[in-house]
Amino acid sequence: METAQHDSAYSWLRLAISLVLSIMGSIGMWATIVVLPDMQGDFQISRSAATLPYTVTMVSFAAGNLLLGRAVDRWGITPVLIASAIALGIGFGGAWISTSISAIAAFHVFLGFGSAACFGPLIADVSLWFLRRRGIAVAVTASGNYLAGAIWPPIMALVMEDYGWRGAYLMLGSVIVLTLLPGAFLLRRKINAVSTARATSEAAANASATGLSPRHLQALLAIAGIGCCVAMSMPQVHIIALCIDRGFGMQAGAEMLSLMLAGGVVSRLAFGAFADRFGGLMTLFIGGTLQMLALCLFLMEGGLTSLYVVSLIFGLSQGGIVPSYAIIVREYMPPVEAGKRVGIVIGSTIIGMALGGWMSSWLYDLTGSYAMAVWNGIGWNVLNITIALFLLTRIGPQRRVAPA
Repeated sequence: METAQHDSAYSWLRLAISLVLSIMGSIGMWATIVVLPDMQGDFQISRSAATLPYTVTMVSFAAGNLLLGRAVDRWGITPVLIASAIALGIGFGGAWISTSISAIAAFHVFLGFGSAACFGPLIADVSLWFLRRRGIAVAVTASGNYLAGAIWPPIMALVMEDYGWRGAYLMLGSVIVLTLLPGAFLLRRKINAVSTARATSEAAANASATGLSPRHLQALLAIAGIGCCVAMSMPQVHIIALCIDRGFGMQAGAEMLSLMLAGGVVSRLAFGAFADRFGGLMTLFIGGTLQMLALCLFLMEGGLTSLYVVSLIFGLSQGGIVPSYAIIVREYMPPVEAGKRVGIVIGSTIIGMALGGWMSSWLYDLTGSYAMAVWNGIGWNVLNITIALFLLTRIGPQRRVAPA
């Protein structure tokens, strides 16, 4: 007789493999941030025009989370990761040989789509294998995205010193295809029917407490996701450009981005453990509030050391927000729809990142500084907190999620 496979030894092994693949595949969404200043100088264009590849990447990243999430529900994660490796190879290789910013932006569609497989779809797949420790499992998988941002930018900066941004792109494309493609076959095994039935029962019991249909809850989470990530994008997308503007140089900016994302990894793990105890909604509310407070610190003018400190504080404050959406979906919606539902909500956060990255550039071009961009982020963050508080108030203080 079959037994539930949740939280088994294989589940933890699968989590470790998923983390490694996430680190390798997620660089597609961070690479363009590192090369943004060099691309701007190379093509002699405005800051907002140079942000176009990033915006395209994030839009296709959002679309990829939605479309590939549905594919995971139907075919499993392995074919999705194979498609990811191919798309990333095409994206980096095509951008490497492109001679215009529009052509480069076009190839960044492949980068966003390829990286998407290593975020929402991979998180949805991992979440199927955990019940008691779902929060920490989702947080670990989501941390691969931040670890990619912490590990790869300094390496790219070193390569760019000798070979420019094109050489860095060629290096990334080669390494990712050679690791992600064979790694995809390590996740061919699928969860059994007993585990799926148990998770479905738990989600149905939790959903009855909300008084909201899955569609309405998903819509509110999507709006909240846009709000939090418009705010989140300002420091993450523009920290390197901000450092260059203040005379600190690109290397310092790359180090601050790495420090910010390393802090985000710590935050994601801590908030994952918090979510296992208090639920995804409370995690979303606390994380959103801390992010807003940390974002205010970027309004202060300071030296190099203070900007390092502020970058770390911001990373430590906001890392648990995006994984909390996947946790909420899995707490209140059936597992057979995990890929689709997680993909939609995670996709909305990426739309927020794309919108916020462009808006910050536009406000910078308009005003000559990032102050207005910070205030814009704070306003969107208030929207996120308001929705989280509404849902908490509606559901009540009792945490209704799967018991140990």
